[in-house]
Amino acid sequence: MAKLNGIHHLAICTADIKAQIEFFTDVLGMELVALYWMHGVEGAWHGFLKLNDQSSIAFVQTPVIADIPTEIGKTHAGSPGGASSPGTTQHIAFNVDTEAELLTMRDRIRSRSVDVFGHIDHGFCKSIYFAGPENLTLEVSTSEGAAIDAEAWIDPEVVALAGISAEELRRFKTPAGFTRPARPVAQPAFEPSRPHMTLPPKVYQALFGPSDEETFARMSETEPPVKVMA
Repeated sequence: MAKLNGIHHLAICTADIKAQIEFFTDVLGMELVALYWMHGVEGAWHGFLKLNDQSSIAFVQTPVIADIPTEIGKTHAGSPGGASSPGTTQHIAFNVDTEAELLTMRDRIRSRSVDVFGHIDHGFCKSIYFAGPENLTLEVSTSEGAAIDAEAWIDPEVVALAGISAEELRRFKTPAGFTRPARPVAQPAFEPSRPHMTLPPKVYQALFGPSDEETFARMSETEPPVKVMA
C-alpha cells in the first residue's frame, strides 16, 4: 500500500532568495543542492536546501513577490503562537535526533547573532524557537527517535470541541488503505466544494483537461541546467 512517509520539499515564497540561502546555510548549516529556473513558471527561480537526500526546504522567487505586502496576523503568524490566514504556514519545525543536537543547534544559531527561545519540553518533543528572514517562524525539535503515543496525546476535550465524532476519530487514527486499480482512476468532474488550485478557467482546463499521458509528455523537464561529466 502506498503511504506518505515524509516531506520531499516544503516550498516558501521569497523576495530575496540569496538572503534565505545565506541564512539557511550559515545559521542552520543546510547545504544548497539546487538553484535553477523553476519548471513551467516564467521568471521564477527555485532553490533547494538539503535536509537529507530525499527532503528539502525550497524557496521560490518571482518578480511579483516583492510587491505583495506582508501583514503579521494575516500573511504571517509572526510567532509560534500567532495567528495567520487559513491555509497559510504558521511555523516550520525541523527535526534533530537528540537533545544534545538540539542544544548544539541552539548555540549555533545564537553564535550567528540570532536570538533563540528555549529549549522547552512539550512531553513528546523538546523544542527551540527563532525567526528567519522575511518573518519566517522557525522551530527545531527532537523526539529522541520516539513515536508520538496517540492514546496519550489525543485529548478527548479537544476532539469534542473540534466536532469530531467517535467514528470519525477511529477513521482518522486508522485511515482506510487503498490498492491501485488495474486501470487509472479518471479525473473527477469539477466540484466547486472540493479543493482546487486558484487559476483562470482557461489555465485550469489546460492543466487538468489533458490525459495523464499527455501531461507527462508535455510538461516534464528532466535536463539539469548544468551538464555533469560522468
